[in-house]
Amino acid sequence: MSERTESNPGETPGYDDADWEDPAGVDAVPKSELPDEIVETVPDWTDDPYLDRVSDRLMYNYNLERAHRLRGTTWDLYGEMRVLNQKQFFHPALSYADHESEEYLFARRVERPTVRELERLVELGHDLADERVTGNEEHYRTDFTFVLVADELPEDVREFVDGQRERTLLKYGYYGHYEVNLGVVVPDAREMVAGEAADVMEAFRLWEDVTEPDEGFLSRFAKRFWR
Repeated sequence: MSERTESNPGETPGYDDADWEDPAGVDAVPKSELPDEIVETVPDWTDDPYLDRVSDRLMYNYNLERAHRLRGTTWDLYGEMRVLNQKQFFHPALSYADHESEEYLFARRVERPTVRELERLVELGHDLADERVTGNEEHYRTDFTFVLVADELPEDVREFVDGQRERTLLKYGYYGHYEVNLGVVVPDAREMVAGEAADVMEAFRLWEDVTEPDEGFLSRFAKRFWR
């Protein structure tokens, strides 16, 4: 018996490409060395070097989009990731216990985030779950993650986000669950705060290594759904 996981993956003041070199040994593979079919689907954030470097970390796992419109708000970076976990006996045709997970990632720039703004994002996450989550025996988890790239991190915002978790079971967990995650990052100050389940925030921490560097980036992101 084996187990298989599949995944489909104006200049901003104060930012310079040189400021966002990853630590030695963990820099993302340059786009020039990637297959054309991957690079062609990844937008360029030429006006925002920070988000462009974040996209370099995300593009292996997420379908990315820039200037994504949602309910009257433009999100500078949007991503979708879907993962299928499948157990099988000797051959893919003899599979069972299929589990599906997905994540919707929204990131945008703000000057000064507020607790009320974050509360509205949590409400938005629940509304999107009503629209996009189809509970059934094969559904395991859906994440809605909202990231604010800010100029400062107020203390009340830090306290609200730190350890935040908004998890909703579907049919007492029989149909899986969904999570609404929050994160705030201040690149200039190299500060970040994230909810308990907002693992994707590692991709926004360009000034530090991604954890467990001996493991593939895809497997790290896929495996986090099966903790």
